[in-house]
Amino acid sequence: MSYEEVVEDVVEVVEAAGATIMIVGAIAAFVYCALQIVRGDGGHYEMLRRNLGRAILLGLEVLIVGDIVRTIIVDPTLESVGVLAAIVAIRIVLSFSLEVEIDGVWPWRRGASKT
Repeated sequence: MSYEEVVEDVVEVVEAAGATIMIVGAIAAFVYCALQIVRGDGGHYEMLRRNLGRAILLGLEVLIVGDIVRTIIVDPTLESVGVLAAIVAIRIVLSFSLEVEIDGVWPWRRGASKT
């Protein structure tokens, strides 16, 4: 087994971990929401959105790691770097949007909203 094959296998594990984080996080968010409904607690929808967003954010961060490792070590061509840049840009915009949805404020206004 060559070095590239080992790294590719590691990348596949990292990507599987990212997907698993999102799936398990989504299931946990729905279970937690269901428990809140059964208990009669309020704020089900907001808590569900927040927990789902956090699971997606964490999963996206792990997937970005896999993409970076694959591009740098396994397939370091100019085309693959361009594809990586596009993927990372899309995921950063998505992560930024999710953070705004979760927190309800722009990141640069976060400190002002806590006072």
